[in-house]
Amino acid sequence: MKVVVIDGQGGRLGQLIIEAIVSEKLDCDLYAVGTNSIATSAMLKGGASNGATGENPVVVLSEDADVIVGPIGIVSANSLLGEITPKMALAIGKSKAVKLLLPVAHCNNRVVGVKNLTMNQMVKEAIESLKELI
Repeated sequence: MKVVVIDGQGGRLGQLIIEAIVSEKLDCDLYAVGTNSIATSAMLKGGASNGATGENPVVVLSEDADVIVGPIGIVSANSLLGEITPKMALAIGKSKAVKLLLPVAHCNNRVVGVKNLTMNQMVKEAIESLKELI
């Protein structure tokens, strides 16, 4: 199973997700894609063995991903302070992958009815969902 973790800005959320996937020893091919080199570096430090940066890796890896994990802003053009380009959002949105989107509030995207969790709690729930898929 191909799991693509996408994050931007400082990459802390992506790093936490990857650390959890690695520590759980989930049977998947794990790819870290940062919208910038700092985010990619943080995710690689989290234990990802495959990493890339920028728009084209998001587009290419979204095509055949089984699961895409990241903040909810990755499906919204110009979010993450403009780091998510319209082409990235389109590629992720039209991907056939299951999308595990964490509702972080810094992207002006609010999901009504979702409880307010800490980042660690959201990561834990995302990993539980990923385990079910694997």
